[in-house]
Order: sequence, then C-alpha cells, then structure tokens
Amino acid sequence: MKTFVCLFLAALVCLPAGARKKENPMKSTGMRYIETHFQEYDALQKRIHGYAELGYLEYKSSKELADHLAANGFQVEMGVAEIPTAFVATFGSGSPVVGLLGEFDALPGMSQDTCAYKCPRVAGAPGHGCGHNLLGTGPCAAAVAISKWLAEGHTGTVKYFGCPAEEGGGGKSYMAKAGCFNGCDVMLDWHPASENSVMLTPGLANVRVNFTFHGKAAHASGAPWNGRSALDAVEAFNYMMNLMREHVRPETRIHYIISNGGKAPNTVPDEAQAVYYLRCAKGSEVLALLERAVKAAEGAAMGTGTTMRYEVVNGNYERLLNHRLSEVYLKNLRLVGGVILDAREKAFCAEVLRNSGKEADLSNFERIPDALAPAQASGTSSDVGNVSQLVPLAKLTVTTNVKDAGVHCWQQTAVGGTTVGTKAALNVARIQYLTALDIFTSPGLVKEIWQEYYSVQGHDFRYVPLMGDRKPPLDYSK
Repeated sequence: MKTFVCLFLAALVCLPAGARKKENPMKSTGMRYIETHFQEYDALQKRIHGYAELGYLEYKSSKELADHLAANGFQVEMGVAEIPTAFVATFGSGSPVVGLLGEFDALPGMSQDTCAYKCPRVAGAPGHGCGHNLLGTGPCAAAVAISKWLAEGHTGTVKYFGCPAEEGGGGKSYMAKAGCFNGCDVMLDWHPASENSVMLTPGLANVRVNFTFHGKAAHASGAPWNGRSALDAVEAFNYMMNLMREHVRPETRIHYIISNGGKAPNTVPDEAQAVYYLRCAKGSEVLALLERAVKAAEGAAMGTGTTMRYEVVNGNYERLLNHRLSEVYLKNLRLVGGVILDAREKAFCAEVLRNSGKEADLSNFERIPDALAPAQASGTSSDVGNVSQLVPLAKLTVTTNVKDAGVHCWQQTAVGGTTVGTKAALNVARIQYLTALDIFTSPGLVKEIWQEYYSVQGHDFRYVPLMGDRKPPLDYSK
C-alpha cells in the first residue's frame, strides 16, 4: 500500500499543469501577501503623501518605491530615460511580460492635511490632489504580490515602471522615446477617482508649448519709440489664437497663460512668454494645430518688431485602450469588489461631503459596474497615452474620494492620505494581481489582446514622439 501511495504522488507531480486541480486565485500566495501587509503599504503611501514632491523632483518618493521593490528581490534600474527619478523594477523571467505603471508626483498649491475640511498643511505648497501617492503604491503592492507567485516556480515577468512628472512634465513620453516600455505584452494602468470602473474613454492628445518673445527695452513714457514690446507680441499672438477657435474641430482645446508679462509698467518689456496647451482627438491633429500656432506666433513677432522662439515641453498621444484586456480587468474588479469602509472612515468621508456642501452619500465606494464604462467625450490628457500607443493597455479607476469630487481638489488630498486611500490602493493591487495571473495562465489571451492592438495600429506602426528630440525638461516647473 505504501508503495502505491508513493507511485500515485509521483505521477501527480508529473501531470501537466492543466491536469492538476486549478489553484483558487483568491486564495493564492499573492492575495495572502496583500491581505497581511496593510500596515506596510499604509505607511508607505502616507510617507509619499507627506513628501508631496513636484514632477521630476520626486527624489524621496521615487526612492521609497524603488527601495521597497529592491528589498523584495526586484532588479531596479534607476535614472532611466535620463530622468533621475524614473526607474524600472523587474522580477521573473520569460514571457508573458506584465507591466504596471506607477506615478508619484504632486500638484502645485494642493497642500492639504488629512482633515475633513479645507486646511493646507503649508499654504501654497504642493499636495497629492490627484492621488499619485496611491497611484504609485497600489501597483507596487501588486508587483510584489505577483513576484511571490512567480517565485513559486511559475514562468513570466513583472515590470513596475516608476514614472515621474505626469502632471504637465510628460515623464512617460520620454520613457517611451527611450524604449523603456518595449518588450511588455500588456500594460496595466489605474487612476484614483470617485468611482470604480474600467474605462474606454481615450481622452485627448496634447502638447505643452512655451512661446517666448524678445524685444527691446525702453522707458515706457520717456522714449517708448525706442522700444519693441515683447508683451505686445504675446498679446497679438493670443488674439490670433483666440480667433482660431472658430476654425478648429469642436473637441479641440486651446488654453494658455501669460507666464511672463514684463517686470514693471514703466518699462517696455524686452521679454514675455505665453505657455499653451493644445489638445486634439489625435496626435496627428495636435501636430497640425501646433504648426498653425507657430505661424501665428511668427506673425505676431513680425508685426511687433520682435523675435520669437518656441519650445515643446512635452507631448502626449490619446489613450488607445484595449477592449479585450479591459474585459479581464473588469472581471477582476467585480471579483474583488468595492472599497469597504469602517465606521470611522464613513464618518470622516461623510463630514468631508458636508463640508463640501453635498449630501452624505457614500454609495460610490462599494458600487461596482456591470459593464465597461463607454467611451465618452473627455477634455483630459495624460502621458499614459504614449504608452498605450506601444503596448496594449487597460485603465482601471478605483474610488479614492467622496462622491462627485473627482481629483485635483482638496478632498482627494484629504481622503487619499488616510486609510481610505490605502484600502483603495490595495484593492488596485488585488485587481492587478488577479489580472496578471490571468495573463500568465491563459496562453491564448495575450494573442487575442495583440490581435486587437494590431487591428488598430497595424503591424508597421512607428512611434513618433510629439515633443521631438528634446531632452526631458527636468526644470519645467520653474
């Protein structure tokens, strides 16, 4: 009898993986890891929330995430794409290769304490009003969870991309140009929000452009005829751009600020600058609009006797969202469920709503969609679009904020820096972990995803950076 049992066990071990009893993914190694490491990731996201570093300056935040991944066995390459705070962390070997996008930059002027009313920690200082303290932490936890599963002898690779300066700096556009995302089979993205969903909205492509004019200084009253006003050139340029609004497609967006209008009213300004965002449905349309804008700026300079130079700071394509991969994402969102708040967290969020002049409705935290969110009109842009042009990508949103508050607001900074934010980030980790397992264990799935990608992009697609050959604008926030 003993000999029979030994032979039976040996035969079981030799069976193909598909012939053995399939592991319940909800009880697998990675899920157990996430369930038992709440405090670790709660502390991590709160430290990043406290640092609140602007784009390309996220030295502490980037190091926190990179060090955590290195401590869990990842090979970490820092300073990729000539950006000190950008990194790629890799675990495993072979295919498929699953990529996870992480961000960690804060927004200017969004400083906010974790209290239920508007209360900056430091007036005018940066803060995580877009929840990037969570955007980086959730996929970090997912990456480690996936690594625990891979370490059991499974084939596949997980890559965590530490992506700086999403908020206007276009970090991923420079990482894409440097080839950082090449070789990935799928890319999983997410963003903090006021709802749980898997979205298909592509958003808009955009470029950020600085137009700088140079003239000749003179006393504005004593000898104005000796001057050539750079501010006049900016104003003439802005006027022409505003006239252009009638002659662009409805979804096109043109918006600007005068970042430098001179130093004193009694001096003819010899330098002035306008910063423009140009947005269109497609990257090719953005380049055509940029060409028109440059001609308008040249005309303004010619008419005012000044000179002009322009600089494309960054450029982002529209998001190309993969429907098949999104279906897998949605399945796992529904499996994991919504964000479950305890009594203390519910009271806090209800108070945030009351102090925002809204009804204390917390249903958005647990509500789960039945279907993919349909593609809708959106004026937003993201450097994630550059990644989606290269690798099949799906985008998840998880509730990190009170109902209808969205992001880029004090409510997100306040709620996201609490355990509410941590619970949301770890829900992301669970969903991404389960989606990665589907990719690793379903051989035909990657083929289906890429067939869809090629049906849109074609087999000969070549990525052309919208900002051209310039280097990363590491000082763009000055």
